[in-house]
Amino acid sequence: MLGIIALAISVSVIILGIIRGMPPLAMLLFGIALAVAAVPEALPAVVTGSLAIGMYKMAKRNALVRKMPAVETLGSVTVICSDKTGTLTKGEMTVRKIYDGNKMISVGGAGYEPKGEFHAGGDDNIPLQSKHFSLLMNGSLLCNDAELMVEGDKWRIRGDPTEGALVVVAAKAGFQQNEVKKQYPRVGELPFSSERKRMTTVHLTPHGSQIVFMKGAPEIVLEQCAYVHESDKVETLTEKRKKEILSIDEEMARDALRVLGVAYKRIRASVTNFDEETLEKDLIFLGLMGMMDPPRQEAIEAVEVCKWVKIKPIMITGDHKLTAVAIAKEVGIYQEGDVVLTGEDLERMSDEELEKIVERVTVYARVSPTHKLKIVKAWKRKGEVVAMTGDGVNDAPALKHADIGVAMGITGTEVTKEAADLVLADDNFATIVNAIELGRWIFDNIKKYLTYLLQANLVEIMMLSIAVLAGYPLPLLPVQILYINLATDGLPAIALGVSPSDPDVMKRPPRHPKETVFTKEVKFFLLRAVLIEVPLLLWVFLSSLPQGEQIAQTRLFLVLVFFELILALNCRSLKYTLVEARPHKFLVLAVLWEALLILALINIPVAQLAFRIAPIGLFEAGLIAGLCLITLLSIEITKRFLR
Repeated sequence: MLGIIALAISVSVIILGIIRGMPPLAMLLFGIALAVAAVPEALPAVVTGSLAIGMYKMAKRNALVRKMPAVETLGSVTVICSDKTGTLTKGEMTVRKIYDGNKMISVGGAGYEPKGEFHAGGDDNIPLQSKHFSLLMNGSLLCNDAELMVEGDKWRIRGDPTEGALVVVAAKAGFQQNEVKKQYPRVGELPFSSERKRMTTVHLTPHGSQIVFMKGAPEIVLEQCAYVHESDKVETLTEKRKKEILSIDEEMARDALRVLGVAYKRIRASVTNFDEETLEKDLIFLGLMGMMDPPRQEAIEAVEVCKWVKIKPIMITGDHKLTAVAIAKEVGIYQEGDVVLTGEDLERMSDEELEKIVERVTVYARVSPTHKLKIVKAWKRKGEVVAMTGDGVNDAPALKHADIGVAMGITGTEVTKEAADLVLADDNFATIVNAIELGRWIFDNIKKYLTYLLQANLVEIMMLSIAVLAGYPLPLLPVQILYINLATDGLPAIALGVSPSDPDVMKRPPRHPKETVFTKEVKFFLLRAVLIEVPLLLWVFLSSLPQGEQIAQTRLFLVLVFFELILALNCRSLKYTLVEARPHKFLVLAVLWEALLILALINIPVAQLAFRIAPIGLFEAGLIAGLCLITLLSIEITKRFLR
């Protein structure tokens, strides 16, 4: 659009100049030079360069951008739908409580080191090798794909942190994973999925039979159980007993514990049909494992920043509703009066019903990937710009549909990463907020550059066109116009593309995605240029004409160059004054370099001849200084007025 307008003006000036009797060749050269100066040909390069620099900076802060336009979109994000485990929390699960069907056992120790004491009230003599407790620990180890490893003096988990916590607690009780796996080799498996919310494995026993272990969400596990193991004997699981176990599950969840249920049953060695009907029916309930995953401190701070800048953070988790609310309270996402929905609630709701209340919901618990897609669609129908996190294969549709799909770099699958716009190398919620800040910074810098370029080009086009159309001689020679274009589109423009962010970059609401780049600040800057700089430049040229055409062109040429260098310094920020937002080193050096070049140009005889520059003295120096001061003050006053 800018190119078409600039070319149309240039062609009009050429035609009108020829009609007024000016030499056709001179007008043609003038028109071409004017078109070159008017068209912001460096804009695509600066935009691409700014986005690339933003991608580089984000990568250094653990946010890997897969699609370049996403860098700018990040600045418009209004809603962040985030997973809990490993994103809002540390992802370092530690089993704190065990319910073995009879009593609650507290577990000591921290991290992944297999050291910690077991206590039940005031009783420290817990029979860790009893048949019941052994079954519970073996089930935790065998229905598990994680591994506990030691590197030097540091213990770590390979695999899912939740499964890793079960391996660690079993090791604390003296059950070694390698030994147990050798004793009970796995022969069958029904893997965990977010829809099933459980995992089942089949193992050979040393006696030649087979044993089935299941772990998963307590309410799901209990649905598959017909019996309960209590005090080394098996009892029928009554509805009353089931409610008692679920109430204990809720009590643990209120303490911000993520709870898993464990169950088992024995089957004949001849059974080879490992399907849900065969394996996941009439199981014996063993107990509950409650684990703690503390929230990240940086996530708490990032949530606070989100609320400050009117970005709504949402927690989506597969955990129990009470666990989710407890963690959401800690990080600051959930406030009293907010709505909490479960996957079951979402199943019962129509899209229209969810859309009516989606703005009041801050926590979603026990959800599946299909629910994530439903949540994204509800927010988008509200006109919001949504970022959605995910790590599983089934999260890909939700990430694809979101404005910004965010994949987990550590726990995420390749399918999820392919579908995402952004990959978090550290799986940290705070990294998303950092990326949003960088997205805003990049858009601001593109706007600064565009404002600078449009002001300079608009002033040149208007002043030159008015002078030619009014019948005056050419205000500038083509070579002078081209030099001004080179000076302004060069280093100062590039320096604006990498300017530091404004102080309020993360204190203002998100930019509306349909908002044009011609914001209030840009329009006021352009209006100021038309009302102040154009008349000043016309006055410089017309008042100097009686002393000769070459002197008038020289003065106008020098004033225009220094005007635009002052303008570059002031475009460091479109809102804050030079005192509040000082120009950065690269911009100052770029402006000084261009100033030195023009001073060298006017003092080299060959250059004076090539550019038809007349000798200058103290008058020209004073004129430039005075007019630049007027321009500087007018820009600073405009900034104050805009605030």
